[in-house]
Amino acid sequence: MTRIKIKRAYEKPEPDDGFRVFVDRLWPRGMRKEDFRYDLWAKQIAPSAALRRWYHEDMPGRWEEFGRRYAAELRQSPAVAEFVRQVAGNDTVTLVYASRNALQNHALILQDYLVKVMSVMTV
Repeated sequence: MTRIKIKRAYEKPEPDDGFRVFVDRLWPRGMRKEDFRYDLWAKQIAPSAALRRWYHEDMPGRWEEFGRRYAAELRQSPAVAEFVRQVAGNDTVTLVYASRNALQNHALILQDYLVKVMSVMTV
């Protein structure tokens, strides 16, 4: 089964990161392209621009609802199934995100969602 980790874009890549997937729609602020290592930029599975803007208006107060809405977007997105097919053969996949908030960011929700989806696939 594929192990799914998360890591901030500004953290140094490690050999055990495996297949690194950048999961934001926007490029990380202040990051030069030649300094950022990723194997795939999966913009299509990031939260929609409207959802991201809504969440950023009141991040602490909207965290739980953001999680529900983002999970709903993931369930409805045909891009998620294609993404799962792309990464399923890797031992480790690291979801790389740019948010400063390590405790409340979309990569956590995506990680949880993918673990559930991929565990069902391997049964």
